[in-house]
Amino acid sequence: MQIPSLLAMFSGPIIMLPDANATTLMIFRWIHFLAGITWIGLLYFFNLVNVPFMKEMDAASKAKIVPSLMPRALWWFRWAAVVTVLAGLAYFGKIVGADAANGGGSVGHVMGTFFLIWTIVFVLEYAAIMVVKVKKGPVLGTIVIILVAAGAYFFLDFNQHGWESNRLLSIGIGGGLGWVMMLNVWGIIWRINKKVINWTKAFAKDGTPIPAESPALARLAFLASRTNAWLSIPMLFFMGAASHYPLFVK
Repeated sequence: MQIPSLLAMFSGPIIMLPDANATTLMIFRWIHFLAGITWIGLLYFFNLVNVPFMKEMDAASKAKIVPSLMPRALWWFRWAAVVTVLAGLAYFGKIVGADAANGGGSVGHVMGTFFLIWTIVFVLEYAAIMVVKVKKGPVLGTIVIILVAAGAYFFLDFNQHGWESNRLLSIGIGGGLGWVMMLNVWGIIWRINKKVINWTKAFAKDGTPIPAESPALARLAFLASRTNAWLSIPMLFFMGAASHYPLFVK
């Protein structure tokens, strides 16, 4: 190879600085990915590793492990959920804003239907777990499938004006599942586990008997956590489909 040809390979601009909007979107996306890996990684740890492990432990072992492990793990778990969702909403808002500006649509309509529909899905799921206290996994799973399918249907139905992009609609579903999952973390999983941790600490320190309601509450927290684990599968699919799979519009 001649020297001029070799030099030509390394000539020209190597790094091109993007504009401010692209940089902002990348920052939101990067924070969303980083926090999301932390959140979902801990979710899978709890469901695939910690739950089976705790079933093998006796009360004395749990009294040593739970007060030390769970507060740390749940701190990262719940705050990673918040950061993931906030960064995702910031990114989603940018996409909605761009689509609305290009197509003459309403940002408020999209965001309003997003929060309304997916919050209702959570409230109904919360009622099934914490009020009705559905403790059978298959029954709860059926309820959640119906609620999620209805949520996705209504979000798509309310946002079919022709200007909404595939990214908007796909994230509107995947992000909606993430919103429900975050509310599960703070509204069910953390509230129950905080009680269980405090009861276990008191038992380990002073021998205070753990309340008889503890196993039943732990079961509800487990069901909420297992619900999140299953919801994470379609959630990740729709987030990936936003830019890589034209599922709804071209």
